[in-house]
Amino acid sequence: MPQMLCTYGNLLRYSNIPCEIEYKFISDVDYEGYDKKIDNEELYMRMQSFFLCPECERLWVFWKGFEEAPSEYVPIIEK
Repeated sequence: MPQMLCTYGNLLRYSNIPCEIEYKFISDVDYEGYDKKIDNEELYMRMQSFFLCPECERLWVFWKGFEEAPSEYVPIIEK
């Protein structure tokens, strides 16, 4: 079962389809490159993935796919 440990200590499981913690995004430049009818599968494959920890709201962005370690982004909490 694919999983990773968040710095916060929460175990992030990402084996479910659809995955509750996985989000997809594409850059505006890449999206603008589509000037025809969009093929859902092609668009999906061009998107980057990130996980959102439901406990601490850290983002784990896989800029280079799942073959390399993700970048961690910690939310700023204003008081």
